[in-house]
Amino acid sequence: MTSPDKPTDQRGQGTGGGADARSATEAALFEAFGGVRGMVETTVPGLVFVAIYTVKRDIHIAAIAALGLSLLLGIARLVGKDTLKHAFSGVFGVAFGAVFAMMSGDAKNFYLPGMLYSLGLAVAYIVTSIAGYPLLGLILGPVFKENLSWRTRNPGRKAAYTKASWAWGLILLAKSAILFPLYWWGDVTQLGWVKVALGIPPMLLSVYLTWIFLAKAPPPIDVFAELEAAEAAEREKAEAEKTAGEPLLVGEAPAEAADHAAPPRR
Repeated sequence: MTSPDKPTDQRGQGTGGGADARSATEAALFEAFGGVRGMVETTVPGLVFVAIYTVKRDIHIAAIAALGLSLLLGIARLVGKDTLKHAFSGVFGVAFGAVFAMMSGDAKNFYLPGMLYSLGLAVAYIVTSIAGYPLLGLILGPVFKENLSWRTRNPGRKAAYTKASWAWGLILLAKSAILFPLYWWGDVTQLGWVKVALGIPPMLLSVYLTWIFLAKAPPPIDVFAELEAAEAAEREKAEAEKTAGEPLLVGEAPAEAADHAAPPRR
């Protein structure tokens, strides 16, 4: 088993290893971020809100319609036996926005919770990268079954996670730099349509850059498989010691003595 103190380079050998690493990376990214469907589900309720508000100019109708659609999308996820995280991650954001807009009487506040979340996430990506604990590694480590092994044993993956976290942070900061001035000085229609337009493309770019960085990095160290192998080795060792310590049956000679007693074969 690999020593936890030493870096490990586990690059796939040949074309097959590289293809396996890329496939694993794609699967992990879809699992973590909900795939294209997840991006659409986080964007469509905002589109419904701004479309209805543009026509009706009624905050309550627009907010309730957006929240109802988000709930339907979450229920559809549950019916399809998807994870709760993917099913309701968007629902809570839409619910906060809807309640905030209706209570404040300002339709622009429908988008404020999501904007603050994106800004906070951008800061978290950058700060954790500077601190040596890139947020993307903390998110994807359990998905890849490597946990935090990338920090001390797989420096190539740590570098990839750091680059990817910087990419997410800077892209989200750029998105915030566009939206917040519109929130302060624009009207709700301008903010809503720009928010919708900036929903999927920045995330697609972030996911694509993450895939590029991780596909070129060494494959993850499966710490769960290592633990299982260590436990199996311990069990085998215990069984061997138990067998070696068992008393001999009456009339049974030790194997070594029997070998010496046997006449030489001609």
